[in-house]
Amino acid sequence: MDLVQTLPLNSRQSAVPMQTNAVTRVDIALFNGFALPTIAAIIEIFQKANSLVAAQRSGRTRYDVSLLSAAGGRIASSSSVFVWTDDVQSHRGTNDTHLLFIAGGAGVQQASRDERLSDWLRRRHPFSEIVHPIAEGQQLLQAAGLPSRYCPLLYTGSEVRGLPVARSLTETPGAVSTALRIVEEDLGAELAQQVAESIAPQPKTPFNSSVTLGAAPQISEKILASARWLEANVDRPISIDDAAQVAAMSERNFLRRFKSEIGMTPSDYLLQARLNMSCRMLVESRLPIDKIARRCGIGSGGQLSKLFRKYLATTPTDYRMRNEVAP
Repeated sequence: MDLVQTLPLNSRQSAVPMQTNAVTRVDIALFNGFALPTIAAIIEIFQKANSLVAAQRSGRTRYDVSLLSAAGGRIASSSSVFVWTDDVQSHRGTNDTHLLFIAGGAGVQQASRDERLSDWLRRRHPFSEIVHPIAEGQQLLQAAGLPSRYCPLLYTGSEVRGLPVARSLTETPGAVSTALRIVEEDLGAELAQQVAESIAPQPKTPFNSSVTLGAAPQISEKILASARWLEANVDRPISIDDAAQVAAMSERNFLRRFKSEIGMTPSDYLLQARLNMSCRMLVESRLPIDKIARRCGIGSGGQLSKLFRKYLATTPTDYRMRNEVAP
């Protein structure tokens, strides 16, 4: 659906910050296998804004963040980090402003078949000022027959210093940019800049993927979807035919188009995604190397070591030691 038809018409058009005693409810829909990094950044943005408001203006909580899932309780992200969620069935809306973010991740296909989540999205959608799916989260909305609803302020040319804004109504804004732009509108540019500067940077990885950061104009939607699917399924065996089916192409045409548009073969792209994930897990967890290798779709710790020596001229153990964050 065209973004022109899904922008909210009722609010967030004024450049004047809103009253700081108004509460905005931030609902975040999760599922087993959701991708953690963007969700963690969104939570950090709103919690940091709360802390700054309390310290600088002696105000009450400005943003009330709720993590929600179909059944509630403990769910696992794709990187095996567990979070506690509330049951969508017991979550009640209020008269306050609601923002809805929907996670992406490898578990989205199973989640899109859960009618409890779809039913809740249908109930919550009409009362949510912004409905922002993240990557594969769009599939959850599509399964529920619902459109996205992005923040119109991101299409005005205004931005929090240095943060990109969508250049046209056909571009999808990033969820982190949306969260920061909302804080700027609600609490002012100075406080939003403090929040932006405090966000923990995403861990650097040896291989950069322009697809995960925002597709280049020359990449078609089908190839982009297949690349994201490859990234979301690094933890399991994948055939080229599987990826070609995601792009609705023959295997031969898919291989040709993917290499032409992405600049490498699907197999090389998948290997880079697996190595990037293993690098992140080496730095962010204390899991044994053999277990990290299996979770990244690489057969064993010995195989991971061979790949590290070939592509990074180091070993997983040395990489972990060099990049370990001091406590």
